[in-house]
Amino acid sequence: MRIILPNNAKKILDTMHQAGYEAYVVGGCVRDAMLGREPGDWDITTNAVPADIKKLFGRTIDTGIEHGTVTVMFGKEGYEVTTYRVDGKYEDNRHPSEVTFTKSLVEDMKRRDFTINAMAYNEEEGLIDKFGGIEDLEQKVIRCVGEPRERFSEDALRIMRAIRFAAQLGYSIEDETKAAIKELAPTLEKISAERIQVELVKLLVSDHPDMIRLAYELGITKVILPEFDECMKTEQNNVHHAFSVGEHIIQSMLNIRPDKVLRLTMLLHDIGKPQVLSVDDKGTSHFYGHQITSVEVARDVFRRLKFDRKTMDQVCNLIRYHDERFPAKESNVRRAINRVGAEDFPLLMEVREADTLAQSDYQRDDKLKLIEDTKKIYEEIIARKDCVTLSDLKVNGKDLIEKGITPGKQIGSVLNAMLMDVLDNPEHNSREYLLEPERLRDKYLGMGEKEDNCEKN
Repeated sequence: MRIILPNNAKKILDTMHQAGYEAYVVGGCVRDAMLGREPGDWDITTNAVPADIKKLFGRTIDTGIEHGTVTVMFGKEGYEVTTYRVDGKYEDNRHPSEVTFTKSLVEDMKRRDFTINAMAYNEEEGLIDKFGGIEDLEQKVIRCVGEPRERFSEDALRIMRAIRFAAQLGYSIEDETKAAIKELAPTLEKISAERIQVELVKLLVSDHPDMIRLAYELGITKVILPEFDECMKTEQNNVHHAFSVGEHIIQSMLNIRPDKVLRLTMLLHDIGKPQVLSVDDKGTSHFYGHQITSVEVARDVFRRLKFDRKTMDQVCNLIRYHDERFPAKESNVRRAINRVGAEDFPLLMEVREADTLAQSDYQRDDKLKLIEDTKKIYEEIIARKDCVTLSDLKVNGKDLIEKGITPGKQIGSVLNAMLMDVLDNPEHNSREYLLEPERLRDKYLGMGEKEDNCEKN
């Protein structure tokens, strides 16, 4: 078995070997290389202690020197080099209370999470696999190194990593490893929200986001996303649906491309349905107002898991409008683009399509045709550069002030009235038309005053 190493990784190994030390690339990069995937990072393990590593290389950064890790820099490119170590007792289900360096590669490998991540390689010795990593790659199995309960007790985040690797690689989880996950899933409460978020997103954007079903069955989502558990328990007795809310969510994720915002949108688009469920006297389920409730629940999830504001706002915007239906007419589409936002509107079309494909086949063809017709009109609107936002108007606040309109709220009301007119009649978007004195006075000022009165009432 031969792995093609990056030049700089090879330089590090050669330099350390020439100095009399052992050194190997290790972990995920070995796994990915064996699978024919492009490794994101090339980590190196060695029997040299950090002080020795620092002497061998011109530029290093003490990224985790208390745990034996030094980053060797080549320009802007860094390679983590870590001394063989044995971890002490884990007191918080995440970090060892102490780290002891060892001279044994095998002892170092024993502390690693899964067999497929516990392999090492260098060109002189080839592949070092003491725990059956090759076999598990061949069998497509996620298995802990040693006793699973010990590995998960040391670091509860490994529970999330097991599910994530299974999702990314399309692997199953070995039975004893699975049993340990189910037993120790509650310890995920001790893991930081930021760490949970990272693993959850990696799972969602994988080829198998449906692995979240296994996370539910093993009690993981009960800790990190209890709102999803309620969705899995909520049936949809409605002609438009064929699955429970949770299964519908899973199917919708499978129907959309692996983009972070889109997969998060599908995960959370119906997350508020359990809260608004009602059943009529015929036994039919209804979820009136679930879009707004789902936005509220989604915001709680985003805040709890420490997501960035931009992601939260964009996903919640798509959730808010995901169930909105309107005839495929140009004026309707322009107004929808204005409401949703020009950036998010094409994403909304993807969301609506994925949502529809995850429903029953009742009226499915008609629903999909409406989406396709809407997409075509959207493309024509964009190609023509029709006005869809205030910034597209041929006039602005300065123009209105020059026409004698008092600065303040009235300016915004008049501009908005003009925009509503132009959305229905794009040919009206000219300075001459919009600023014509009688029209400005009788139509736009009047429309603006009506809006102001509506707000007051």
